[in-house]
Amino acid sequence: MPTRLNPYLSFDGNAREAMEFYQRVFGGNLVLSTFGEFGTEGDQADQVMHAMLETDSGFTLMGSDVPPGMEHAPGNAITVSLSGDDSDELRGYWNALSEGGIVSVPLERQMWGDEFGACADRFGTPWMVNISPPRG
Repeated sequence: MPTRLNPYLSFDGNAREAMEFYQRVFGGNLVLSTFGEFGTEGDQADQVMHAMLETDSGFTLMGSDVPPGMEHAPGNAITVSLSGDDSDELRGYWNALSEGGIVSVPLERQMWGDEFGACADRFGTPWMVNISPPRG
């Protein structure tokens, strides 16, 4: 397996819901493992210990619920960026991710010539979408 770099998101008990939402947005194959599958009992047994979404577009997004005793601070240190020139695809992602979330920068033409928007989705994960004009 080649080395890869990808976002790993933390959630406060709703990782399954969030990762299933991202699967609906991006498509692909989602694999979830719970704490219970590895021997944890009680309230945390059904929470997600590790989730990995791999899409046909080559995206990999990982996440988990924060274990007891660890602080959950969504959005403090990471923003997930989506960029390219496929306007329809990127607008679709934007529409799904911003629905029910908070838009900080509306998706519109910017001074550098691209369309750009920034939002936090309904789970508190920050996203940036940048649509470049097609080259060619």
